[in-house]
Amino acid sequence: MLDNPILKAMMNRKSIRKYTDQVPSDEVIETIVRAGQQAPFASQMCSLMLSRDRENIPWEAPISFLVCVDSHKLELIMAKRGWKLITNDLFLLLLGFQDATLMGENMVMAAESLGLGSCYIGMIPYEAESLAKKYKLPNRVFPLVELVMGYPDESPPPRPRYPLDFVLFENEYPEFSDKRIERAMKVMDDGYMAQDYYRDGDLMLKLKGDREETFTFDTYGWTEHISRKWGQWLESLDKMKKKFTQRGFKI
Repeated sequence: MLDNPILKAMMNRKSIRKYTDQVPSDEVIETIVRAGQQAPFASQMCSLMLSRDRENIPWEAPISFLVCVDSHKLELIMAKRGWKLITNDLFLLLLGFQDATLMGENMVMAAESLGLGSCYIGMIPYEAESLAKKYKLPNRVFPLVELVMGYPDESPPPRPRYPLDFVLFENEYPEFSDKRIERAMKVMDDGYMAQDYYRDGDLMLKLKGDREETFTFDTYGWTEHISRKWGQWLESLDKMKKKFTQRGFKI
């Protein structure tokens, strides 16, 4: 593969869950945010809420950003131009998700380049109303993800990824053979087990229902973990739809 400082930072990125006491300066924070703003966007439908309340930030990181989809600002600007929003909220949210996630990723890489680490908190949408109250978010602003940042106090290895032939398909989507699927699974499982990721964090998810536990930390890898997550969690759409409705989006 080709190599340069930007690629090296991207390939070495990993989630950080231990941070030093050093607090990023205002200049560092502003630089990270400006880099986030330069991400590609659909309509700049995103806003950031900054917190320095270390006691209430995961892993006591020095700062966190709540990355929000923000239709509120867009609609204020449209009103100034004599326009009313008629685009359906589902498509609008999809565009807003793009804006917010691309901004967040730019911020992650900017932080990496400045010697900081970060970690995403992905279940934030289920806390939308409590976060809206905490940050006094107006209607039509939806919390999408929390991004915690600080100077790392650990140096874990980059986590495994699928092999390229399980991700990149030219011209048409393939029909996967069992061998190809199993090879991709083995890359992920062997990689995580070699790092003792689930053992060290005691992260084996408990089984629900009448499934018998047949795994130990010697055999429990990423594919079993991710299967237990999405094979046991969040079956109903109703709660998520309610969160969008409470924030002013009609799905």
